[in-house]
Amino acid sequence: MSDSTFEAFRRAEALVSNGRPLDALRELRPVLDAEPDLPSVVQLAGRAYLNSAQFRRAEEAFSRLVEMDPSDHYSLFALGKTLQRQGRLSEAITKLRLAVAMSPLPEYQEALGEVSARLAFRNERQSDN
Repeated sequence: MSDSTFEAFRRAEALVSNGRPLDALRELRPVLDAEPDLPSVVQLAGRAYLNSAQFRRAEEAFSRLVEMDPSDHYSLFALGKTLQRQGRLSEAITKLRLAVAMSPLPEYQEALGEVSARLAFRNERQSDN
């Protein structure tokens, strides 16, 4: 990664951290063009897509990362959150369970609990009908 590409990556990273995902994606565009398969670049793009409600793009990015490294618990977590935000709870819970099994971080456990509760509620409502 060239110095200018690295600097653009760092600026995009700061923008995502500051809640400006669309600005981050603009900054990240040349980085994605230069390093489309670099996991850190794909992950940052996925975070920006997720934070800007571009769920299909986020899903594509995090799915690619999981394909690259199936043991990447953060990408599994982020993919689970992306699926959750799309209302695809059954798919989300599978990814979140894997993430928690690999690394039982509180954030992962909280997301798993939330999806589990929503699924239970949905199943209960369906059985009442």
